[in-house]
Amino acid sequence: MIETNVSKHHESILEVIQSYYQLTKPRIIPLLLITTAGSMWIAAKGQVDPILLLVTLTGGTLAAASAQTINCVYDRDIDYDMERTRHRPLPSGKVQPRDALVFALALAVASFSLLTVFANLLAAGLAMSGIVFYVLVYTHLLKRHSTQNIVIGGAAGAIPALVGWAAVTGTLSWAAWIIFAIVFLWTPPHFWALALMIRDDYAKVGIPMLPVIVGEKPTVQQIWIYTLVTVVTTQLLVYPLHVSGIFYAAIALMLGGLFIYKAWQLLQNPEDRSLAKGLFLYSISYMMLLCLAMVVDSLPLTHYAINAVANQLHSLVS
Repeated sequence: MIETNVSKHHESILEVIQSYYQLTKPRIIPLLLITTAGSMWIAAKGQVDPILLLVTLTGGTLAAASAQTINCVYDRDIDYDMERTRHRPLPSGKVQPRDALVFALALAVASFSLLTVFANLLAAGLAMSGIVFYVLVYTHLLKRHSTQNIVIGGAAGAIPALVGWAAVTGTLSWAAWIIFAIVFLWTPPHFWALALMIRDDYAKVGIPMLPVIVGEKPTVQQIWIYTLVTVVTTQLLVYPLHVSGIFYAAIALMLGGLFIYKAWQLLQNPEDRSLAKGLFLYSISYMMLLCLAMVVDSLPLTHYAINAVANQLHSLVS
C-alpha cells in the first residue's frame, strides 16, 4: 500500500513537471537557439568561448520559455476553443494562471541574472526586450487585431540573433542587424505556410491571420515576395559586409533556391495544403541549415581548406 502511494506521488510530480514544461512550448525554442549560435559564431570568427556559448543559450532558453508561458496565460481562452490546443496545461486546468505567471517571472529573472553576470548587460537587456515585445506587441496588440501580426511580431523571434552577437562583442554591428533581418523576413513565409494549414482553427477563434482575412491566393503571393527578399538578404553577409565567405554563400544560394522553388509551387497552387505543409517543414530546415552554414563558414579550418583548394587550383591553372 505504501509503495502504491509513493508511486502515485511520483507520477503526480512528473505530471506537474511535464505540465510546466509544456507551457514553455519547447518545440519552438531550438530554432531560436540555432539563430543565437549562428550569430555568436560569426561574431567570434569561429572561436566561441564554450562557457559563454552555454550561458547564452541557457539564458536564451529561459527568456523564450518565459515569453511562451506568458503567451499561454494570455491565450488560454482561444486555446480552449481550438481543438489542437485544448489539452494544453492552462485550458485543461492542469496549471492555474497565477502559478504560470509566477513561473514565467522566475524564468525571466533567471535569464536576466545569468546573462548579466556571465555575458553582459546588453545581451541580458535584449533578451528581456524579446519577452516584452512578444508579450505586449505581438500577443496583446497585434495577434487578435491585425493581419500584420506575424510580420511585426516576427521581430521577437529575430531578437535572439542580436542576443548572441551582443554576448560575444558587447555591441551590435551591421552584421548583427542583417542576421536579425534574415530571421525577421523569413518568419512570414514560415508562419503563413502554417496558417494556411490550420486556417479553419484561426477562423474559428477570430484570429485575423492573413489567410483568414484575405484568402489563400493573396497570402501565397506575400509568401512568395518575402521568400525572395529573404534569400537576397542572406547574401548581404557576404557582400557588402564580408563577414561570411564562399562556403556560406554557396550553401545559402542552394538552400534559397529550394526555398524559392517550394514557394513558387505554392504560388501556382494556393489551395494545396500539402504544398503549404511542405513549405512550412522546409522553412524550418532552411533556417537550421543556414545557421549551420554560418557556423561552419566561420571556422578557421574552413578558411584554411578553402584557401588550400584555391591555391591548388591556381597552381594548376598557372
